[in-house]
Amino acid sequence: MLCVLTPSAVGVSVVSAEDLPVTSATSGDGSRIVSSTRIDDRRSTLQVYSAAMDRNIPVQVMTPADGSVPRPVLYLLNGAGGGEDAATWQSQTDSTEFFADKNAFVVTPQSGKWSYYTDWVSDDPVLGRNKWQTFIGEELPPLIDAQFDTNRIQSIAALSMSGTSVLNLAIAYPGLYKGVAAYSGCAQTSDPLGQQFVKLVVELYGGGNVENMWGPLDGPVWLENDPLLNAEKLRGTEIYMSTGTGLPGIPNDTPLNPRFAEGKAKLFPDQLLVGGGIEAVVNFCTSNMAKELYRLGIPAEVNFRPVGTHSWGYWQDDLHASWPMLAHSLGI
Repeated sequence: MLCVLTPSAVGVSVVSAEDLPVTSATSGDGSRIVSSTRIDDRRSTLQVYSAAMDRNIPVQVMTPADGSVPRPVLYLLNGAGGGEDAATWQSQTDSTEFFADKNAFVVTPQSGKWSYYTDWVSDDPVLGRNKWQTFIGEELPPLIDAQFDTNRIQSIAALSMSGTSVLNLAIAYPGLYKGVAAYSGCAQTSDPLGQQFVKLVVELYGGGNVENMWGPLDGPVWLENDPLLNAEKLRGTEIYMSTGTGLPGIPNDTPLNPRFAEGKAKLFPDQLLVGGGIEAVVNFCTSNMAKELYRLGIPAEVNFRPVGTHSWGYWQDDLHASWPMLAHSLGI
């Protein structure tokens, strides 16, 4: 059962908000940390100037349980809302409690809605300038390493829209991430089914234009950003993927799930109908990716649940289930 946790219940104590010192280091393109504000004794929010996007990006960081030696970094991305809405790891799951005794930095950008965390080929009239692959893969890591006592080992995990993104990030930057975990992400983007899934996020929900993201639907950028077609580049990266079937499960898809009583989700029609349909497609995508990795002889841990909708209860479970792989990849 998920309960509402106070900071003291999760191993952190409440302190008043205050500005913290920031590194003077810059990334190669001039990106820098502008400010750092304490949330509690383990968490802070950075304002990071992205030169690629010419704006400040809020980034939440949770420090390790034991900071006596340099520690690795887990980049934990939010889903389609990018952390700009209430659908965040911190508000929807027990992630803060879960990481309270873990010896890793946890870094989560709190922006990027409907962007697929990718580099868009053009600015969008609605969604603006998006160069998220550059930000997450090039601008942010050296700044995190400069600001905190990291050992420069990192892995990455995400859900839904961003489950696709983390696979593409690991493909675009071979060796940067020791492990990648994709929860309910559709690992194919360039075929008609995958393109419809992308359009659902970017156009229907976000009001943007997918051709501003990856160009014409029959163009090469779609192929470059299709994990299924580029799976070979994941060789050497530890991989975890998960998916449900779209069928309701207990307790996550019943009134026993406390998120419904707390107003964090709607059982019907949102989770059962919409979430069920989305997860059925994700199951197909994940099956195709698993088969391709098997064909290539690339090891992967794939969790095919017999039930489950596209919803936070399962992603909390996935975070817990994937932690042994992620911890191993991080050397913990």
